Amino acid sequence: MRILVIAAHPDDIEFGVAGTVAQWTDEGHDVSYCLVTDGGAGSNAPDADLAELVRVRKVEQREAAACVGVTDVRFLGYPDGTLQPTLELRRDLTRLIRELKPQRVVISDPTMVFAGNYYINHPDHRAAAEAALYAVFPSAGTRPIFPELLAEGYEPHDVDELWLQFSDHPDTFVDVSAQEDRKIAALLCHRSQVGPEVGDMVRKWDAEDGLKHGCAYAESFRVMRLKQPALDEAVQEAMQESPAAALD
Repeated sequence: MRILVIAAHPDDIEFGVAGTVAQWTDEGHDVSYCLVTDGGAGSNAPDADLAELVRVRKVEQREAAACVGVTDVRFLGYPDGTLQPTLELRRDLTRLIRELKPQRVVISDPTMVFAGNYYINHPDHRAAAEAALYAVFPSAGTRPIFPELLAEGYEPHDVDELWLQFSDHPDTFVDVSAQEDRKIAALLCHRSQVGPEVGDMVRKWDAEDGLKHGCAYAESFRVMRLKQPALDEAVQEAMQESPAAALD
């Protein structure tokens, strides 16, 4: 299977889905990463060299990806901290989906604003997720949307599955007990952003999810199956009998 993981910042993937990615690559699936922003707002120090930080965060992200078997890492380079779900961003993500033709795409849940009573979801997370959501559907599979991509040679592609990480309404849990150490190692590659205490925190989160599902560590997702052959066949049969009824 071809899988594309889209996230706003370097390190976002490692917090929520790196254990599952490690399992997928272990199973032989081909996984690519797309980081939308350049990570340049990752320091609040008055004397920070932000251009150097952008370079460092690319290096860290590639190291983190390698920990879980990912070698294809794309950087779109949008400014960190002020991302908007623009048509330009959606076009860039649509182009990437049409290029890679993934069956499965992983994004953040664009509807998640508050995590408990201690965290306001970063607006970049939501902006990247919203643009990616609408790149998956309807843009990637619809020929008249972004016709300039056709001129570039990118034919439409329909994604089979959409996985949402950091969702308030998860319905799928992946046992990552065998991959947890590699996940934490990947997270700690982001040395400019996190220390060992953050790894301990994420391990605790995954243990809490694991406890709910009978394993040591788990990651949670909301999964949408965008292609359901049995349903498609039923709709086609109904259309032959009564087009109006099939659309109800």
